[in-house]
Amino acid sequence: MGQTDPPAAVLRNLEAQAAICDALGSPFSAKVCRALAAGLDHSTATGRRALGWPGNATADALALRLLGALHGLVLRGADEALVAVYPPREVADSRLREAVTTAIRQHDEGLCRALDSVPQTNEVARSAMLLPGFLSIARETGVPLEIAEIGASAGLNLNFDRFHYRYGTAQWGSSTSPVRLAPELRGNVPPLDGALTVSARSGCDIAPVDLSNEAARLRLRSFIWADQASRLQRLDAATGLAVAAPVTLVQADAADFLLQKLAARSEGSVFVMFHSAVWDYMPHPTRDAIEVAIRQAGTVATERSPLAWLSVEPLAAGAPHAVLRLTIWPRGETRQLAACDHHGRWIEWL
Repeated sequence: MGQTDPPAAVLRNLEAQAAICDALGSPFSAKVCRALAAGLDHSTATGRRALGWPGNATADALALRLLGALHGLVLRGADEALVAVYPPREVADSRLREAVTTAIRQHDEGLCRALDSVPQTNEVARSAMLLPGFLSIARETGVPLEIAEIGASAGLNLNFDRFHYRYGTAQWGSSTSPVRLAPELRGNVPPLDGALTVSARSGCDIAPVDLSNEAARLRLRSFIWADQASRLQRLDAATGLAVAAPVTLVQADAADFLLQKLAARSEGSVFVMFHSAVWDYMPHPTRDAIEVAIRQAGTVATERSPLAWLSVEPLAAGAPHAVLRLTIWPRGETRQLAACDHHGRWIEWL
């Protein structure tokens, strides 16, 4: 960890997160951030820990940890006064600030502990960015897909082929799927033709979410902003699918996981490593080890047992949007297939 952030830096982080929430269509979460900026002080353990955060408040997503901790109280029904000011209700800013400040005093110990939880949302809308890439792999290789996700969180996107998608007037997937994704389409419809079969699916995370655990499921929900009902509904639907059809999900370093999977990959299928919105959060040595491992494996890939790397990540830190990128070996050519919203709200096929 770096040096402790001064209180002013922490308050700037809360104000910056409020602006982000406003820009992403979550005005209520923006108000909670501003209520925290106004109400945190050194009279509580939560306030002392937050204002003296031992590291970089922005890099550690402190504002999101605080938002998740408060939302968790609401989801558990642990604070009636706080529940009464959360969506779908609308109240004056002053009443919200009072409820937030009171909740911090009354649930101080639990909220302070909750700041240990690294934010995870496992945004399934990103599957609508990934699907055209998976279909491209299936069309170009003509063999089943053996998919492995790094930074998988709860592994919800490993079930991407069990969702229903709509891109403008084009559709793909089961019409009876409870998970229905319809991103805004900018430009041409992505090609959705061709057969796709997933022969194996697995994922890793440094802190995987065990969906069989009620507390873990609630913590995952808590990091969805409380006024974004559609995101909460998508998460619940995808969680239901994942509980009914569990996938292999392990706690592991991503580079170690990839090496093990590459060593055990099957003949007659295409091994696909994929990830979304995690690359910038991985340590540089891990990223370097992943790139070396998959490119070395690519040198011995064949037409019968090809290899693919699919990602939805920004081209640079702080970029305004992400890019869907695909590399397939043995050719090893990297292509940018689409520009994408970080949260899966729109896609522009390139």
